[in-house]
Amino acid sequence: MQGISRRGFFQTAGIAAALPALKGTGRAAQATGEADIRVERDIVFGKGGDMDLRLDIYHPAAGSGKRMANIHVHGGGFRGGSKEDAARTAPDLARLGYIGIGIQYRLAGEANWPGQLHDVKAAIRWTRANADRLDIDPDRISVAGYSAGGLMALFAAATGDRPEFEGDGGNAGVGTGIAAAVGFYPATTGGPMSPDADAAARAAANLDNHISGTFAPTLLLHGVADTTIRIESSQELFQKLRDVDVPVELHAFEGAPHVFVSYPEFALATAQLSDLFYDRHVINPRTYPPFSPGGGGGAGGA
Repeated sequence: MQGISRRGFFQTAGIAAALPALKGTGRAAQATGEADIRVERDIVFGKGGDMDLRLDIYHPAAGSGKRMANIHVHGGGFRGGSKEDAARTAPDLARLGYIGIGIQYRLAGEANWPGQLHDVKAAIRWTRANADRLDIDPDRISVAGYSAGGLMALFAAATGDRPEFEGDGGNAGVGTGIAAAVGFYPATTGGPMSPDADAAARAAANLDNHISGTFAPTLLLHGVADTTIRIESSQELFQKLRDVDVPVELHAFEGAPHVFVSYPEFALATAQLSDLFYDRHVINPRTYPPFSPGGGGGAGGA
C-alpha cells in the first residue's frame, strides 16, 4: 500500500492485537483466534440433489450485531474452493457486527447450471427461515460472491423469488429476495452448462438478460492487476446497472491481483467498504443532496 504502512493501516482502523482463543461451548463452536468471534461449523442447510449442503456461521461478539447476515459464496472456477474460504473475509465483517455465513454448493461435475444457483437460493431461504436463531432482520440478507461465486451473488441479486431459479433444496416457499450483493472480482459469465443445453437455457444463464431496475443494490470490488477476470468486466457491469438506475459502486484496487482478499489489508479494507455500503443501502438507508458551491453545507465544502 502507498502512503501508509500496513502496521499504520491496522492501527488507524482500530484493530487490536490478537486475543486469546475463545473456548467453544459446543461441538460446533470453534475459536477463530480472536475472542470476539464465534464460529459454528458444518450445519446442514439444504439439499443439492442427494447431497447434504453445509454452512459455517461467523457470529459477532454478543451485543454488537447489526441484525444483518452476509452469505459468502466461494470461488474456484466452479471446480474447487470450499466454504472455509469465507475465513478470509467473514471475521472482519463479524467484528463490524455482521453475521457471516460461508456456504457449500455443488461444483461442476456434481451439477450443471443453474444447480449452483439453486444451492445459493437454498442458503438464502435457510438464512431467512432461521432469522430468529441468527438474531437478524429477515429483510437484511446480502450475498457476497468471490470470482465464480460472484456470478451467483449477482444472479441472486437479479432473480429473487423467480420460480425458474429457485430449485428444491429446502425451506420451500420462503422468499429469496436479497437486500444487497457484493461481487469480489466476479465472473459475469461461465456457469457450468450441460453440453445438451439449448439456446433458451444458455440465454437464461446470461446475466445480461436479467439486468433490470429490480436488481439489488450492488458493490463491485476488483483488482486492476487481475489477469484471471479482467476489471473491464466489472466496469461494463457497473455501467449496465447504472443505465437502469440500480444503486451500484465499483472500487478498483491498483496493483491488486485476483483473490486479493488473501492479503489481510485488503480483507480489512473491503470489510469497511462493505460496511459503509450496507449501512447506506440496508441498515440506515439515506441519500445525499447535490453539491451546491458556496452553499456552506456539509464538511469539506469548497
